Amino acid sequence: MRTNAYRSLVLLLGVFLTGTALALDAPIEVTFTGRISEHKSSLAELDPRWPSDWSTYDYLVVEMRASSPQRFSVWIHTANGRRRVMFQPYGQNTWLRASIPLQYFRGRDQRGNDLASANNRRFDTFWLSTWGPCGDLRNVEALSVVMEYPLNEPTLEIRSIELSKEDKGSAFLDPEPYVDEFGQWARADWPRKIASRQQLEKELADERAALRGHDEFGYSEYGGYKATKTEATGFFRVEKIDGRWWFVDPHGHLFLSTGANCINTGRRRGGDAQDAPPGRNLVSQRMSAWGFNTVGNWSWFQVSDEADRQVYVVTFRAPRAEPAYLGMPDVYSEDFARDVDEAARRQCTPLKDDPWVLGYFIGNEPAWPGRESEVVDMFLGGPDTATRTKLRAFLAAGDTPERRAQFVHAMFERYLKLIGDAIKRYDSNHLNLGIRFGGTPPEAVMRMGRDFDVCSINVYEYEPTAKLRRVYEVTGRPIMIGEFHFGVPADGLGAGLVQTADQIERGKGYRYYVEQAAALPGFVGAHWFQWSDQPVLGRFDGENYNIGLVDITNRPYVELIEAAKATHRRLYDVHAGKAPPFNERPKASAAGSPGSPWN
Repeated sequence: MRTNAYRSLVLLLGVFLTGTALALDAPIEVTFTGRISEHKSSLAELDPRWPSDWSTYDYLVVEMRASSPQRFSVWIHTANGRRRVMFQPYGQNTWLRASIPLQYFRGRDQRGNDLASANNRRFDTFWLSTWGPCGDLRNVEALSVVMEYPLNEPTLEIRSIELSKEDKGSAFLDPEPYVDEFGQWARADWPRKIASRQQLEKELADERAALRGHDEFGYSEYGGYKATKTEATGFFRVEKIDGRWWFVDPHGHLFLSTGANCINTGRRRGGDAQDAPPGRNLVSQRMSAWGFNTVGNWSWFQVSDEADRQVYVVTFRAPRAEPAYLGMPDVYSEDFARDVDEAARRQCTPLKDDPWVLGYFIGNEPAWPGRESEVVDMFLGGPDTATRTKLRAFLAAGDTPERRAQFVHAMFERYLKLIGDAIKRYDSNHLNLGIRFGGTPPEAVMRMGRDFDVCSINVYEYEPTAKLRRVYEVTGRPIMIGEFHFGVPADGLGAGLVQTADQIERGKGYRYYVEQAAALPGFVGAHWFQWSDQPVLGRFDGENYNIGLVDITNRPYVELIEAAKATHRRLYDVHAGKAPPFNERPKASAAGSPGSPWN
């Protein structure tokens, strides 16, 4: 029996022979249900006349309408393996044209400096994640569409599709507006949607009147636990006490860092401050009332008076270097070493006496682990550099994948040492918080975290403990989680990297994740990504996630905030081994318990 999904694939693939657009009498609807909703059909099953060689085409152009902003995967099955892109439309309930480059099924390009910029690709009506697997499209056998944990039986309607050698452009096809005056998706409604300026102003005024101080968390001036006391140095440091690591604040109180990334409300302190909107002390009041004690990475934050100051991390900005491949510069160049020193002098000198600095992140999610051989090829094929000269001499003694990886790892080790030494040269008072590893770096790379004061890693999972144990075994250093989040595909926004069924489950996700991590001896903090929801039409690389502590109108998600407060009240006891961690795993959907976000 032919289902809607089967009929849709027949019509979708029917144009492959002619290469012309297919206009349908009525849209064809695909409905996603179950835990993992997959629809697969072979080319032979669909029509034996269809070509299996798609290598001469460059774009798949589709006119579609999705009832949900939830991401799905498109798989192309060939005789040589499967190829995939992860597709997320912007908004919901509107017709759009998506001109999807087939190149991302064939291979990942070599742009980008970190994992997000290397793997996300933004277009006007959608964005892609290009994690692969990738390969040629010469022997296509089947096509499948997959959605994990679909919420509320989302549908995908398709009214035309075309294989093209030209980019036909991506555009919304229904009348504007698509985004309202408050930054919300205009073509859908939901219970908490703002309808007027008066409503927004009243809700924010009511919240401000209800905010309380942070006495309920037992925090000191700097956010440490004021009932604890050890040696004070006037700056943040780390100490292992009874087998468990802690930050120690400038007054000698034990400290666990609870923060959020991307708090963009003012001018960043120190170094090369960049212009940003005027500061608001509402952020500081919220942080105190919610139990957050650290302004995290990628933040621009300014407060109105000394009483509203917050501890903050500094993002060290390495000098821009050309050439650089997947974030790896010409590290053996004397110019690069000199530029690193100058960057550290300029950024760190103004901060060296500031007690509110927790420490320096020295980089973010290297994109090249697992792609070392590509990096080698890029240096060999690029302009003459000190690194290329050294690389050629090294490979003359043997060119194998193992030796290529060895060379790139040595480059990375030098990169970390140059930056770490330069920071300490101009600011010996503050901590090196590491490079914020992402993904699952090989052990040879993770081992370099032994030289950091704190080893930071971004862990996007429902439960981080397995990854944190591995990091601790390899490095022996205290561990900070630089990024994590949970999101819901709702309100015109995607779910983020780890999905929950609703806002209540998102709160459970925070509690389970942070408290399970805090029970480990190496844990010293976790930072949520990010403070606010992302723009409905995507940020610079396309991401448009429902992952904020507050929404795009600056109103808090109450369920998430209350859960975070509950965790922050007991975090000291959990880490000290005096209380068990919260043990209820979040649900990804009504269909079952969560699994991997990247199946």
